[in-house]
Parts: sequence; C-alpha cells; structure tokens
Amino acid sequence: MAFKDFLKFNKDKTTFIFVGGKGGVGKTSISSATALWLAKNGNKTLIVSTDPAHSLSDSLEVPIGHYPREIKTNLYAVEIDPDEAMAQKQAVLESQKSGADKDQIMGLDMLSDQLNIASSSPGADEAAAFEIFMSVMTSNEYDVVVFDTAPTGHTLRLLSFPDVMDSWVGKLMKVKAKLGSAANKLKNIIPFMDSDENVQSTEELERTKKQINQAKEVLSDPDRTTFKMVVIPEEMSIYESERALETLEKYNITVDNIIVNQVMPDITDCDFCHSRHKLQQKRLALIDQKFQQQDIFEIPLFKDEVKGQEKLLNLADILYEGKDNDEYQQKAIQL
Repeated sequence: MAFKDFLKFNKDKTTFIFVGGKGGVGKTSISSATALWLAKNGNKTLIVSTDPAHSLSDSLEVPIGHYPREIKTNLYAVEIDPDEAMAQKQAVLESQKSGADKDQIMGLDMLSDQLNIASSSPGADEAAAFEIFMSVMTSNEYDVVVFDTAPTGHTLRLLSFPDVMDSWVGKLMKVKAKLGSAANKLKNIIPFMDSDENVQSTEELERTKKQINQAKEVLSDPDRTTFKMVVIPEEMSIYESERALETLEKYNITVDNIIVNQVMPDITDCDFCHSRHKLQQKRLALIDQKFQQQDIFEIPLFKDEVKGQEKLLNLADILYEGKDNDEYQQKAIQL
C-alpha cells in the first residue's frame, strides 16, 4: 500500500494532516514535501508552521508571514506569530476603553493583563495555532491543511487546547458578568465569534463552546484528521515518539503512519557507513516492534540537504509514489 493511499479527502470538508515528532527529525521537510505534492495534484492546500523557531520559509525558500499567502498554484502558507496575534487583540482592547466607565475600564484592563501574561506564556504559540485551526475547521476554504508542528511537547499542548479553551470560555463568562454591557464591545477579541454580532450573554459563549466541542470531534475523526509521526533510527527519537503516541491516543487522535527519516544505505566500502547501517537496522527492528499498529514508511538519508521546492518534490515523489528501498537509495544518491 503506497503512502498516498492513506490520504483521505472529504467533499466540501477540509482534511487535516499533522506532521510531528522530536526536534531535528525532518518534520518541516516532510510537511513541505507533502504540501507541495498535494498542491501539485490539484488540492487547494494550506501549510501552517506552529514551530516558534520557524524554518518553513527556509525550507520552501520563499518569504512567509503571519497571514496565509499563496506561494505557488494551489499552495498557501503561514508561519504563526503569537506576538502579532496578541498585539492585534491588545489594540482592540485599547480602542474599547473610549467611552467606557471606570468599572468597565477596570474589566478591560483585567483582560489586557491576562493577554500580556498569555503572550509571554509557554502556550502562546499553541493558542495562536489553535485559533487558526478553529478558523479553517469550519470555513472549508482549503481541501487540505498541513500542520508543520513544533517539537513533541509543544504539539501535545496544541492538541490539548480544546480542553484548555473550554475552561477559558467558562472564565470569560464570569468576566462578562462583571463587565456588563461593556462585554458587547469584546466581539473583536473573542476568538471565533461572528464579527457582525454583539456578544449575547451566555448564548454566544455557549455557541463558542459548541465550536470547541466540534473541534474535538474533528480532531478525533480519522476521516478528517490524521497524525504522521516522523522518527529517525535512533533510540531517543523512537522512545519519545512512543510516549507521544500514548498521549495522542488519550486525545483520540489517529496516528496512522510512522515515517522513518534518514535511513542509511549499506555502503560496504565505507567502514563508518557500514557500521551506521548495521546500528540503524537494529533501530528499525525496534521501530517495527514499537509501532505495530501503524504503517511504517522509510525515507533514505539524502546526499545533499533537502531544501528548495525542486528537492522537496523529489522527496515527495519518493514518499508518495511507493517506490521500493533500492529505488529510494538510488534516487537519494543521485540528488
């Protein structure tokens, strides 16, 4: 079964693909290659970098900003900037103070302080990423959204955000009760609210809670959301991915594929290469043992850095066209 056969597309509904794993295993290359291949095959695709240390623009060799922009036919890209997202919300808050009474300004200041804390907290990147997920989840503007995720810990926090947001909305209800009529001015800073409506007491917030529950359903629907775990044939990567897999299962997120990157060919006239190959064969056996419920695909260690759209498409052809290991190795040496 070829790797491309695991990609599921839904008529009039966006498909979500999360690519994750330990830092340094090649997630951005795999994500970029996947997005390029999807776009090349006629799918309107958005690739989202959720990693605070963005490398997506370096990988694709095009400038990418905080807002989705078309970088190639059918391909759009965005690198999330939580500072920019928070700055926009702060600007809206400041504008709402005009005409507010003393108590209302106090409430708005309280929200401003919470935003300042949130903007510098470890979860700021995940919060901004989840907001984008929520916005594209229901719009169905794209056929596929590929998430180039941060290293494992960040990603697990991102995927736990539906529960965090549920709690946040509950707290917001309490804040609204203190703000009274001034809460109607908050429509531009409450994520996922309709911009042309006032905040209608608990009814509007309950609608937001319903959207959050919908996000949980989409994330746990294997026909719409899958997680591709990238590992390399090293113990630290394997064991970290195994633990991540257990956590993802608790969130009911389907991990259908393990992508083993940087697999060395056996070059017998090179003692170092041959030794590394033998060690990797042991690690590959361990991967087979640890991930028996997932389909495993291997990508060779390339001669040169996989960077730029041409090389990324070569990687995509190798991954998605189902060539055997000999063909993998031959093409890797040629690149």
